[in-house]
Amino acid sequence: MNRKSAMSVQVIFERAKCQGYANCLIEAPEIWDFDEDDNRAVLRLSDPGDALRAKAEASARCCPAQAIRVEELNP
Repeated sequence: MNRKSAMSVQVIFERAKCQGYANCLIEAPEIWDFDEDDNRAVLRLSDPGDALRAKAEASARCCPAQAIRVEELNP
């Protein structure tokens, strides 16, 4: 088993940096929601597990404001 795939991840979201592009929501609707009142993303799932790891990482890569990062949790 690949060590990387056995680890879980945590999504870190700096909401104050969010500029409302909603790219994260497009990449990972299972993880993100959007608050239309203040035009910012809302993190729904901070520990997406291995099943949604790729989507979490894609949402971080596509954020133009760099408000999202994904960190591995210690086993």
